[in-house]
Amino acid sequence: MNIGIILYSQTGNTYSVSLKLKEKLITAEHSVDIERLKVVGEVRPGTKDIRFETLPDIEPYDALVFGSPVQAFSLSSVMASYLTQIASLQGKKVAFLVTQYFPFPWMGGSRTVGQMKKICEPKGAAVCGAAIVNWSNPNREKRITEVVEKLSKLF
Repeated sequence: MNIGIILYSQTGNTYSVSLKLKEKLITAEHSVDIERLKVVGEVRPGTKDIRFETLPDIEPYDALVFGSPVQAFSLSSVMASYLTQIASLQGKKVAFLVTQYFPFPWMGGSRTVGQMKKICEPKGAAVCGAAIVNWSNPNREKRITEVVEKLSKLF
């Protein structure tokens, strides 16, 4: 399966987890590309007018993992803007990878997953799963391993 991991990572946390997921998926004999959303200028939580250097094309992929940090207890404005600009996800298997600073999913992670679903499902996405990494959790490395395992089994 050809899988695209499309992500926004402000601090590098979401990107680091995505690299581990890519390795796991390649081991399972999938073809995997990571594409990072890069913006023009500075973006703060809640920014509305977001301009991208380039927009990753989802067409070549059979499945997609959208990765985003939680910002201000919500989906990052960068990822929200990108997902909104996608015309259709019809026929695409989609999963979500969310990273957040706080130790519990209810502190923004669960809401972020819900926001991603709300944008993607009406576009025809077959949402097959989601996982949240809580960065301040003392068992973070164990959680990252669990998240990578969970997401890799979806494809």
